[in-house]
Amino acid sequence: MATDSWALAVDEQEAAAESLSNLHLKEERHKPESNGGVVKAEYNAEKTEEEGKGAVVKTEDNTEKSEDEGKEDRAAQSLLNKLIRSNLVDNTNQVEVLQRDPTSPLYSVKSFEELRLKPQLLQGVYAMGFNRPSKIQENALPMMLAEPPQNLIAQSQSGTGKTAAFVLAMLSRVEPENRYPQCLCLSPTYELALQTGKVIEQMGRFYPELNLSYAVRGNKLERGQKISEQIVIGTPGTVLDWCSKLKFIDPKKIKVFVLDEADVMIATQGHQDQSIRIQRMLPRDCQMLLFSATFEDSVWKFAEKVVPDPNVIKLKREEETLDTIKQYYVVCNSREEKFLALCNIYGAITIAQAMIFCHTRKTAGWLAGELSKEGHQVALLSGEMMVEQRAAVIERFREGKEKVLVTTNVCARGIDVEQVSVVINFDLPVDKDGNPDNETYLHRIGRTGRFGKRGLAVNMVDSKHSMNILNRIQEHFNKKIDKLNAHDLDEIEKITN
Repeated sequence: MATDSWALAVDEQEAAAESLSNLHLKEERHKPESNGGVVKAEYNAEKTEEEGKGAVVKTEDNTEKSEDEGKEDRAAQSLLNKLIRSNLVDNTNQVEVLQRDPTSPLYSVKSFEELRLKPQLLQGVYAMGFNRPSKIQENALPMMLAEPPQNLIAQSQSGTGKTAAFVLAMLSRVEPENRYPQCLCLSPTYELALQTGKVIEQMGRFYPELNLSYAVRGNKLERGQKISEQIVIGTPGTVLDWCSKLKFIDPKKIKVFVLDEADVMIATQGHQDQSIRIQRMLPRDCQMLLFSATFEDSVWKFAEKVVPDPNVIKLKREEETLDTIKQYYVVCNSREEKFLALCNIYGAITIAQAMIFCHTRKTAGWLAGELSKEGHQVALLSGEMMVEQRAAVIERFREGKEKVLVTTNVCARGIDVEQVSVVINFDLPVDKDGNPDNETYLHRIGRTGRFGKRGLAVNMVDSKHSMNILNRIQEHFNKKIDKLNAHDLDEIEKITN
């Protein structure tokens, strides 16, 4: 019966995913047709063509491999975050602003009225549900809208209102009476371009004379045709073709150039080089805006090539992430022992919702099946699922339809579910060389202890190697992880006090 109910839940998940997928296709059909037909390009076809220029195309097998190695597809993750976020995240990170000219006054705004926007844009902002600027927007918008235009490199996670901020900057600079491209936005993938396009359409809904064109594979134009839309959004390979080989766009007339998801962009072979080539065609006074969720050295080097004399907005790293989380480890000798320990923990304490992380799809599938046999309501999330399917599963979990989410690393970042009180590392996170993946550990157990609540993280250790991994994680974070006897129910009960 338990297995049947799990199968039923899976059917419901798939049905939800299908309806979400249909919704996605309907939205595609409403894209502007003035530039030579509806944009119709499947994601995989788009990636294959776009990356085919000397790039390695990811296959389903690679996704499996990448999960086994504790990695994730950044572009898919970014899209997933956009699909599951219906509102802004309350970001607790402090914003650090480094000005190009330290002597000029630093402005920040607390309301959109202070920005002196065109009335139809202000109307669009409020219609989208933005009542006041987010932390990133408070600092970024005055710089983006300044006269003369200023360049900007900004660090910003999903859910901080970053897309709305640069869309507002683009829409503010456009002169609608000029029927040629004036703003150019690069996205790493077809779907991410569509998501940004959706924001442009929503924010510009009271600006009917503004039009948008998608420079993506599958949107075929006649040779010699010039684009009349004022804003072009697309992927680097197609945009480069439209600017140079096909001459659909005159790059010398571009006033604002946005490079979004720079960290995802440089992870895709070919995109970095294509982006730099596009940037070199633009006029010297073109405003350059670059956004990235992370700022490792490779992203910085790329940003400095693309954005001259920038203002910089960085997020100071959150230090207190582990302070609200109690961490334990349980010693086991096999997969079955780990499962037994998990059942004991689940039976001894009250758990609102739990997330369980596994290293491979195979383990995740096995564990979800075993838990369902025990009568638990289980959701399963892994990399072979379409992004829309993943979003539907997460939405069901968020609504409490399933109490346990078993997942591989695809889910480690950016998912905020308020009821998650326990995170279990069924397998500890390691990188492809078998070393501790500290960042992933932080992201995983950071799913609990959110929203100011106390959280609980339990790590399963099943070998000398995994004990060594755990010790190195303890050293890295300088936080003691206590041993827990999973056979002593009294001891387990005490951990929640």
